[in-house]
Amino acid sequence: MKKDSKSWGGPWTEEKLEAFQKYVKAYLNIMNKQKEKYGGWPTTIYFDGFSGSGQKDYNKKDIQQGDIQLLFFENIEQEELITYKGSPERVLSLDMKFDEYYFVDIDEKAIKELESYLRSRGLAKENCHFIQGDVNQELKKFSKKLNDKKASLVFLDPFGMQINWESIKLLKGKRVDLWILLPSGVIVNRLLDREGKLIFSEKLEKFFGLPIEEIKEKFYKIEMENTLFGKKQRIKKVENSIEEIAKIYIDQLKKVFQHVTDPPYTLKNSKNVTIYHFIFASNNKTAYKIASDIIGKRSEIRRK
Repeated sequence: MKKDSKSWGGPWTEEKLEAFQKYVKAYLNIMNKQKEKYGGWPTTIYFDGFSGSGQKDYNKKDIQQGDIQLLFFENIEQEELITYKGSPERVLSLDMKFDEYYFVDIDEKAIKELESYLRSRGLAKENCHFIQGDVNQELKKFSKKLNDKKASLVFLDPFGMQINWESIKLLKGKRVDLWILLPSGVIVNRLLDREGKLIFSEKLEKFFGLPIEEIKEKFYKIEMENTLFGKKQRIKKVENSIEEIAKIYIDQLKKVFQHVTDPPYTLKNSKNVTIYHFIFASNNKTAYKIASDIIGKRSEIRRK
């Protein structure tokens, strides 16, 4: 990792990471008190998908060839480039610790750079696992390790639509707190074209966990319009489609978790356009209240 490296993002990137870091502190504070009370129970685990090299450096070469995100990358507004600490360094730098850490990224070079950097800083210990692989597959393996004696905080921070809904479903009934970045405006809304052709229907189905016909019903309506040749059907995309994307995804999360932040944390670019939604989900009511409070307060500060 280079000190002068630049990251794709803007103020919203720091907003997201600061909100997450604040939650991690509260989470570890509560869990450590519980461990003291119950003699080290439960084991606490941190899972970081898309951990990268430690600082998010989004460019076309970092995205897999053939990935649909490539189709839109050049059209995404480039915010003022900033350098910032990624989630792995932030979490490992805290005074309070997890019992185990899992850092995952599909880019072998990035995960090796992350491990090297964190070990050189003395932050990564024997309980840190650095894994090169697809996050969907690693979540499948990870979910099998979870039981009532293990409490996990999962942070999924993808650039685009890499997370399949089937991977989220694997967390049902587990003692997991989840923070997930939803690429509502930056990617998903672009796949929902105005004419409703949905040429990436398979990708949308995997992402939402819904059949394409149901997705069409949620995002499009048929109207009749008068033409010189009589009435003609016209497919119209719903207004506020970006917010509708968040609503549908939250509704899906509620099928897996008892508590989901609604509304989520909305992240906008310099033009005040929503690009991501940052969502928290858990089966723990106290955890939900903490996350909701963080989202509410940060949203209020931004409005001022």
